[in-house]
Amino acid sequence: MKRADRVTGTIALPAILALSTAFVSLVLPVRLAVGLQPRGVDQSAVIRPADTLIVEPDAGIGPIDAFMASARRSVDLSMYELADPHAESILVADAARGVRVHVILDQRLERARNQAAFTYLSAHRVAVHWAPDADNTFHIKSVCVDGARCAVMTLNLTSGYYATTRDFAVVDSDLDDVAAIEETFAGDFGGHPEVPTLGADLVWSPGSTAALADLIGTASHTVLVYNEELNDRTTIKALAAAAHRGVRVEVVMTYQSSWVRNFDALTSAGAQVRVLYGEHPLYIHAKMIWVDGKRVFLGSENLSVASLTRNRELGLLNTDPAILHATQQTFEHDAVSARIWQVGRGP
Repeated sequence: MKRADRVTGTIALPAILALSTAFVSLVLPVRLAVGLQPRGVDQSAVIRPADTLIVEPDAGIGPIDAFMASARRSVDLSMYELADPHAESILVADAARGVRVHVILDQRLERARNQAAFTYLSAHRVAVHWAPDADNTFHIKSVCVDGARCAVMTLNLTSGYYATTRDFAVVDSDLDDVAAIEETFAGDFGGHPEVPTLGADLVWSPGSTAALADLIGTASHTVLVYNEELNDRTTIKALAAAAHRGVRVEVVMTYQSSWVRNFDALTSAGAQVRVLYGEHPLYIHAKMIWVDGKRVFLGSENLSVASLTRNRELGLLNTDPAILHATQQTFEHDAVSARIWQVGRGP
């Protein structure tokens, strides 16, 4: 991806205040569950911010920008790929008004792409560190504000991809979750990564294979899956086993030749695989496992061996009925646009 021209300097204080006010007035009092209507807001329920869902690209990146701009004391950002000059300028503006801003970026696969952001932020009072493990990928996508709320995301902050990529973010204010994410961030930022605390409903990698396979194994009637990668045998076997026992298993992904063998295996087991191509109408970057309308996993983990066993990753299990409904609607909408896979013949 070619990096967009950098906007130098910082965002003016009135603009930051406007973004912060937008987040408080829009996202906190209501659910932002944007599925089929661009920039729509579900006004049907007043809920705690832990249950706030952001669906991309429908919502636009504004809610996430506003979330970062709402900080009064601290911002802790963990990011695989940061290539969004506007988001970077928000972080700089936060730091300029006295907010403590700490950022960790991947160095194993994305150091070259992250270097411009690293240099820019470092020059403007933002403390930026490379991820401490140079041998494994820092694939996590999360941002915590004021030690009180964390956005657990499937998306990178990469402006070139926002408009055509399916992604999700959940803003979580569960005290146990936030404390666990912040504790893990502190270890990573300090160069001493530790085994993460589980929190209330977090799914961490490395070591998330069993948690996701077990989630699939609980299904009694429906499993819906978005993912970008598909080569982990344990989770593939769990999906096939679910299909064999009569569970409706549906998978929506963007086609890559690397996954053809596993598309065939799942289809042969009775699952329905649907594929999209390139960026049209959307590139599937979301990572979701939706089970029986009771639980949904959203996070950074791909269904790949590296993602589940080696990378730093973070996901979240959610049981909120409105989030389950919104993610199901979004999935079914995308499935209509995708082509049904046939064994040995493709779509």
